[in-house]
Order: sequence, then structure tokens, then C-alpha cells
Amino acid sequence: MNPIPGLRVRANRVDKAIVIAFGFIIVMLLAGSLYSTNFLSTAYLLQQLQIAAFLGIIASGLTTVILLGHIDLSIPWVVTVGGMMSTAAASWGEPSLAVPIGVFSGLLFGLVNGFGVAFLRVPSMIFTLGVNAVAQGAMVLYTGGFAPQSYATEFMRWLAVGKTVFGFPNAVLVWLAVGLTIAVLLKRTALGRYIYAIGNNEGAAYLSGVNTRGVLIVCFAISGMSSALAGVLLAGYSTKGYQAMGDPYLLPAIAAVVLGGTHILGGRGTLGGTVVGTILVSLLQSILSVMQMPEAGRQIIYGIVIIAMLLVYGRGKKVHG
Repeated sequence: MNPIPGLRVRANRVDKAIVIAFGFIIVMLLAGSLYSTNFLSTAYLLQQLQIAAFLGIIASGLTTVILLGHIDLSIPWVVTVGGMMSTAAASWGEPSLAVPIGVFSGLLFGLVNGFGVAFLRVPSMIFTLGVNAVAQGAMVLYTGGFAPQSYATEFMRWLAVGKTVFGFPNAVLVWLAVGLTIAVLLKRTALGRYIYAIGNNEGAAYLSGVNTRGVLIVCFAISGMSSALAGVLLAGYSTKGYQAMGDPYLLPAIAAVVLGGTHILGGRGTLGGTVVGTILVSLLQSILSVMQMPEAGRQIIYGIVIIAMLLVYGRGKKVHG
């Protein structure tokens, strides 16, 4: 049953934004093939998927938060915390705990975010930005302001750059596992229905008996763990954790979610749309890199995309009857 009478989420309906994003992917692939004959090669496409996996894992967790009508701006340094704490665990002589410790660190920051938004009622934009600063300070304090001397474990490197099943990068398989888990949560569980209900009307969801505070905490925890897991993989990809390793991922992650059709104000969207949006953003990054676009120019483009999608979705209705 739906938590709010008359509220139905049309998860099976094809979203126009997904179709448009997929169309742009085809256009960029064709345009890239005109620039380079290797653009459509299997090796290049698999490489792009591997790079997209890091962003995709972050965006998957962020989707649950945005569906609530909230935002998580602590992503940059929670990613860094995940990467640096996992490599730190390896340097402590506990390589088998490297990945769990990295992900658990993200869980802790996610729980703090959820508590602040759910119980203290601080706007998520403000509170998560503050938590991002706390995470940054904690990592600077841990390293003393210098580059850490710890390195990724063999397992972390295997997860990030290894290939096992039919030549697919392991990072893509991790992204697939995270994405499927969140997709099932959104479509097949009561928690998923509550997430959409809160995104459409939190007050009505609360009056209908939904534990809105609990749902908020769970979603921010998912976002924190996803960001930290991406940090673990990034540390494996680069063989070590380093400060500010998550800085390039905030705006692209938000752009990936909204380009995939998730309503920036909450209540509408699918994980499949986020996957399409992630691939689109990753291809855009690749093309901008080939064009030697500076990082500042890329951030401007991401910002314009987010503002444009906010204007489009902000004019639409969130509640589906």
C-alpha cells in the first residue's frame, strides 16, 4: 500500500529526461567517433565505464537524498575520508579491514548528516556543508597537512582496476551491485515508497504514519557509505589516498542525478535515470578533456546544467495522482 492515499509513483513510465539524456549519449558517441576512430572501440568504452563507476556509485547514493527533496554537500570530503581511512587501516597492519573501515567512516558521517537534518531540522544544504568542513578538518588534522604515506591494499587495487567477468572492470561490477541494491530498495520496499512520499510532501507522509526522521537518516547514511566506497575505489585506482580527492565529484554527481530525470526538489526519479545521467556526464567529461577544457570551465558547465534542470523541474508538479 502507498503511505499516502492517492499517491502513486509511476516507476514504470519512461521518463522524457532519460530519453533525452540517452539521445545526447548517442550524439556524443557519434561526434567522438568523428574526432577519433578509437572512440567507439570496446577498450575505450570499457575504460569510460570504469571511470564512470566512481561517479556512478556516488550518484546512486545521492539519488536517495535528492528524492527526499534534500541535498548532500558533504560528498567531496566524505569521499576523501573513505579513501584515506581505508589506506590508513592498511598502514595499521589491518589490510583485511581497509574497505570496511573506509565504508564505515562514510556511514558515520552520513548518520551525522541525517541526525542534523532529521532531528535538529537544519536545512540539508547548510548542515551537510558544515559536515564537509568538519571532515576536511579531521583529515588535515590526521595528516598534519602533509600527504599521507599509506598506500592502498592489493584488494583495493583489484576492486578499482582489476577485470574478472567477461573483461568488465571490477569497479563497474561494484557500481552494478550498488545500483541494483538501491534500485530494489526504491521499487520493491516500503522504504522506497516512503522516500517518494516524503519527497512529494513530507508533512503528509508524517501524518500518514511514516517515520520521516528514520527515513531521512537512512538515506543520508546510504549517501555517506556510497561516497566513502567510491573513495575506497579511487584510492585503489591511484594506489593511495590523498587530500581533496573527492573535490571533482560534487557538481558532476548532482548533474548526473538531475540529468537522469530525478526531480531536484524531490518526489520523482529513478535509479536507472541516474545511471544514464552518469554515463552522459562521464562522456561529457571525456570530451571536455579531449578539448583540453580547464577544470574551471568544466565546473561552469556543470553549474549551468544544474541551474537549467532546476528551472525546468521547478516548474513541474511533484505529486502524481
